Amino acid sequence: MKSVLLFVLLLAVALCAYALWTPDKERSQLESRYLAEPGDLIPLAGWRLHVRDTGPREAPAVILVHGFGASLHTWEPWAHGLSTTHRVIRFDLPGSGLSAPDPTGDYTDARSIELLLALMDHLGLQRTHLVGHSIGGRIAWTFAARYPERVDRLVLVSPDGFASPGFAYGTPATVPAALGLMRWVLPRPLLRMNLQPAYADPNALTDELTTRYHDLMLGPGTRLALLARLRQTVLVDPGPLLAAIRAPTLLIWGERDAMIPFANAADYLKVVPDSRLVSLPDVGHLPQEEAAAASLVPLSAFLLERGGGARPPAPSRPMH
Repeated sequence: MKSVLLFVLLLAVALCAYALWTPDKERSQLESRYLAEPGDLIPLAGWRLHVRDTGPREAPAVILVHGFGASLHTWEPWAHGLSTTHRVIRFDLPGSGLSAPDPTGDYTDARSIELLLALMDHLGLQRTHLVGHSIGGRIAWTFAARYPERVDRLVLVSPDGFASPGFAYGTPATVPAALGLMRWVLPRPLLRMNLQPAYADPNALTDELTTRYHDLMLGPGTRLALLARLRQTVLVDPGPLLAAIRAPTLLIWGERDAMIPFANAADYLKVVPDSRLVSLPDVGHLPQEEAAAASLVPLSAFLLERGGGARPPAPSRPMH
């Protein structure tokens, strides 16, 4: 009798595992849906990077760096709005979106800074405006602090960098074992449940948006890369680096951010020399998605301020 019960239990577990197992999607399938042009996939110093470069080439450049689990598509409304006055460059971090995993397996911030330098050099950009969201914000402000001669203006959208539960200074991040299971188990409803807190308005997370996040997280090697990026995250006390930033800096933050506390904005304002804040009521962690039009207004004004390097726009290249 016991052996029968054990068999039934094991069978039930196996059936549940089979039902929840979420295999990778074929890269060709993802590229057919989310790649605008074949030329947007570029080889760069060992990386295979997905890059979209729109707007007039003669205009001031702005590079957009997305956050964890996202892709260059998160910037779509902002990229469209900025491309009349700026050359807008957005890319998928290695192991995110349509960019292949890093061939070295290195997902540290130092490696991301190396990538950003290589991308700027590849595109012939000596200087750029730099925009970063969440962990992309941490990458952006670290780059601006270490290479002030390459950054004109800095925009930080709900940036990461200060210690929080599970992320202490000087030690690798604590990654819950349950999160590691996403390598094999990531059904769409489960992902949606985990994405929902990032939006103050539940209706902002549409079915189309959920599908895009889910599809791109199922790219070959993407989930392993995302987990590696988390496990290799070692925060440092941001104070000295933030104080070294010389670029005028704009913080854009949703007051109902459930991922990175809005209260952290005050910490940045205290340390970053020339900084200001645009706070967005009733907006969560993703202003560029949830309140694209409202957040684009102060962003555009900031980048076009005197000293921002704006030049009369040339005829715009088509958006991809």
